[in-house]
Amino acid sequence: MIVDKLDRPLRDLRISVTDRCNFRCPYCMPEEIYGERYSFLDRDSVLTFEEIARVARILVSLGVTKIRLTGGEPLVRNQVDRLVSMLSEIDGLNDLAMTSNGYLLAQMAQKLKDAGLQRITVSLDSLDEDIFKQMNGRGFGTQRVIEGIAAAHEAGLAPIKINSVVQRGVNEHVVVDLARFAKERGYIVRFIEYMDVGNLNGWQPTQVVSADEIVALIDAEMPLKAVDGNYDGEVASRYAYADGEGEIGVIASVTKPFCGGCTRLRLSPEGAIVTCLFSGAGPDLRGPMRSGATDGELETIVRSTWGGRTDRYSELRSQTADAPRKKVEMYHIGG
Repeated sequence: MIVDKLDRPLRDLRISVTDRCNFRCPYCMPEEIYGERYSFLDRDSVLTFEEIARVARILVSLGVTKIRLTGGEPLVRNQVDRLVSMLSEIDGLNDLAMTSNGYLLAQMAQKLKDAGLQRITVSLDSLDEDIFKQMNGRGFGTQRVIEGIAAAHEAGLAPIKINSVVQRGVNEHVVVDLARFAKERGYIVRFIEYMDVGNLNGWQPTQVVSADEIVALIDAEMPLKAVDGNYDGEVASRYAYADGEGEIGVIASVTKPFCGGCTRLRLSPEGAIVTCLFSGAGPDLRGPMRSGATDGELETIVRSTWGGRTDRYSELRSQTADAPRKKVEMYHIGG
């Protein structure tokens, strides 16, 4: 086990398998910037599945027990189920999950389960067609995403979790509808405060709907009670329905930061390791790997990076008046 300067252990690895996505959500990849002419990473720049699996094995040996595949949109990467199979065979890995927008999930759910994926989280910001089309930036309807969620459930990728970013003036008035939809089907929704990720989404504090507000909206229709977390370092605060049928989670990165319990390291598509969602950059592993570095040499880079970690951006956000700083984009290292 390795710990950082604030005594936080390394437990979770988020692997962004691609910087590409078939959505253009304004809070992540606004269409006006990431349009048809935007130049994404070329094929040779992206880590191969073998390189990803190698890094994952080293990190599991250092204490990682949970891996989540993200993007971009992980399902746009060809044969991503083959990577799932490779990762599922790593000794010591207890939890292998994925976050997806769900658009391509219906045809992939069973393949992912057969390859060894255990759980999946699907991003779905609203059931309202007009709001969903606005929030995915491509005018896509909800049907394919809902079909993908159902296919994942049928394949046994359980429990199904749904992530919903809540933005004031956009979708806060429909959170109860989404909560009810999930409750009736046995899914778990995690409502996420709108965050200042990246540099391009025009975030303002006034656009944040707090976790307390979200809970109050749902509690007024379907009574809730707070319950303990499932494990140390869990980012979502849990609330069970008073009737005993299901639960929700709220992720309050803005109003109730949880940096003190953060155990996550992120691997970018081109092989950088990043210690915080709000970081600007991170050390490169692709270059050393392709230059013949040994596992021990790669481990030294990881140990040095995590061991020197002091970041706690969300806790400091409201305490400083610093000028905005350059941050890596969320689509590049996952949420």
